[in-house]
Amino acid sequence: MAKQLLGRVDKIDFPKLNLYHIDVKIDTGAYTSAIHCSHIKEIDGKLHCIFEHEGHPNFKTEEIIFDNYTYTDVKSSNGVKENRFKIKTDVIFFGKTYKINLTLSTRDDMKFPVLIGRQFLKKKFIVDVDLENQSFNASQQ
Repeated sequence: MAKQLLGRVDKIDFPKLNLYHIDVKIDTGAYTSAIHCSHIKEIDGKLHCIFEHEGHPNFKTEEIIFDNYTYTDVKSSNGVKENRFKIKTDVIFFGKTYKINLTLSTRDDMKFPVLIGRQFLKKKFIVDVDLENQSFNASQQ
């Protein structure tokens, strides 16, 4: 299977999270992918999440409850290790639906509410940092 070409940023959909045209940063320096989650509560073995981001108008949904989730350690670029919740959901690139693991993080102070890391990118995509919105632009044609 030929790898598709991505740019450094894109707009993608997470249909199971009811999030569409979400700005993402493609980050080959990051191993895991992360999504901004503003409210996270673990209640009776279920994870209750609200995905909203003040700077992104499409990043607002009702509460979503996950029955299946795990925890994982994530080391930030400054070397600090953090234990985060991890969910599995669907993401759409170039009209194709893929499974993706996302850690939940507060990314209020970040420009992009979603970071796509190399664990997801490997064997599927090549990144050209001179390009932008390859998947989004292809879906608009």
